[in-house]
Amino acid sequence: MSSQPHIVLPWVVRRTRLPLLSSRCVDCRSESATTGEGRFRVNANGKLLDVWLLVRCVSCDRTSKLNVHERAPVASFDPAELERYHANDAELVASTLLDPLFARRNRVALDWQGAWRLDTPSAWLDAGWPVRVEVVFDDPVPVRPERLIAQGLGLSRSEVLRRVKCDIPLRRTTSTGFTFTVLAGD
Repeated sequence: MSSQPHIVLPWVVRRTRLPLLSSRCVDCRSESATTGEGRFRVNANGKLLDVWLLVRCVSCDRTSKLNVHERAPVASFDPAELERYHANDAELVASTLLDPLFARRNRVALDWQGAWRLDTPSAWLDAGWPVRVEVVFDDPVPVRPERLIAQGLGLSRSEVLRRVKCDIPLRRTTSTGFTFTVLAGD
């Protein structure tokens, strides 16, 4: 029998909502904040603009500002982008929040717990073995491959380590696509 997989299946990791922010509230010292509906605040000072993303504490409802652009010349903005800030464009909120430079600059981390789902094909266990699976991430959701595979296959993590051959280390967090092969059980 050939060692090549008989079937290739797509798995997709999708965001179900925006992740929470892990940043300490100055009022209640809580660690969680949310963007809510996602709002920007644009403030003009002469020919310079400040743009902030407004976030709300989950515990006490206090609103805070996270810096998106600071003292940027008005001429440096694309008019369409500036209009998107004024209109509180949902896609712009998501792309700003998911930008690693934004998180680093504002000293926040993203809490993805409960903010993503794994979409898998329904019935495939009748297929021949081994089975090759390609995992694609729509958004940079950090997850350990062994946990993702265990969830998707309904196996224990020790069973995953025994039956799965992966192109990346299974015990390291990733947010990029990868492939793995599931070998037949004993």
